[in-house]
Amino acid sequence: IFGGLVWILVACTYVDPLNPQGWVMFVSVFCFVMTFVWLVVFACGSHGNSSGWAAADFVYHGIATVFYLSASVPLAKVTMDFKSDPLTKNYKLDISAV
Repeated sequence: IFGGLVWILVACTYVDPLNPQGWVMFVSVFCFVMTFVWLVVFACGSHGNSSGWAAADFVYHGIATVFYLSASVPLAKVTMDFKSDPLTKNYKLDISAV
């Protein structure tokens, strides 16, 4: 749910050429889609209670954590650079996305 929210918030903002929102968008869309795939796999019982699937789930969530951290830090830096005009809609959307 939060991945989809980040996706929507970042898609609503103006993309500056120096802004890392392309990476943020990739991470949020990738994690949103992959989490939905995991949900379907586990809801359908396709995993068969195999320990390999549990390990893959652990690895995926570790990768998602690193991806979200690597996306939020640069976005927070760029958002802080735009702090000179904190009343703009884009600034508020960027703060929400971070």
